[in-house]
Amino acid sequence: MTEEQPTCPHCEQPLTKWRTPEQTSWNVDYQFVCFNDECQYYVRGWDWMRRQYNQNVSYRHRYDPKTGASGPLAVWSPQALRNGIIEDDEEQNERD
Repeated sequence: MTEEQPTCPHCEQPLTKWRTPEQTSWNVDYQFVCFNDECQYYVRGWDWMRRQYNQNVSYRHRYDPKTGASGPLAVWSPQALRNGIIEDDEEQNERD
């Protein structure tokens, strides 16, 4: 069974499979995240968070395939959380 590739509602780019950290309360092994650095949701987030909360952070769109919930995923740099990206070959190795 193949999983449909979700897209970001803000930029229409395919979302990337991302491993959910163990220290969170999310009850899923992975979620889908928009890692497009040109996505306007992410780009505008820097300014919005600075104006609203005086914080130098932004957020990326995330989607939980188990619950269907979506929302912001806070990031503190363009490279933040990329180490959780699940590559296609890594996913295949887990199945073997």
